[in-house]
Amino acid sequence: MFQGSHAITMDAKGRMAIPAKFRELLAAECRGRIVVTAHTQDRCLLVYTENQWQEILPKIEGLPTFSKPALRAQRLLIGYATALELDKNGRVLLPPTLRNYGGLEKNLMLVGLGKKFELWSEQAWFDSINDIDDDEPLPQEMLSLSL
Repeated sequence: MFQGSHAITMDAKGRMAIPAKFRELLAAECRGRIVVTAHTQDRCLLVYTENQWQEILPKIEGLPTFSKPALRAQRLLIGYATALELDKNGRVLLPPTLRNYGGLEKNLMLVGLGKKFELWSEQAWFDSINDIDDDEPLPQEMLSLSL
């Protein structure tokens, strides 16, 4: 399970080092093989283990193509999906298409969300968590949640 927020940096070539604690988990879970793709609602990236991606890919492929929102989700999720492997130093090279989609530059946030990560530009991450939309109602599932 991936959790926590980690400030990381990306070099000019697009290489970023995965934090050591996550590297160990990724090595055990998928031998360091991941899939990075576009988020469908935010300008950030989703990072899945190769195994987790193989589980959700058929669900994405099965979305109805006559629905514009579903087709858009397919185009983003499958169209941007890129298989990557951590090198011996625990780094990955993000292709320019993914860096551009996420608006990623030097300072990044890698956020663990259970079975996946989100990868944000640091500024976009802070803007996102500080943006409270009081007009949007809470989902029913959250109303019964007790923390």
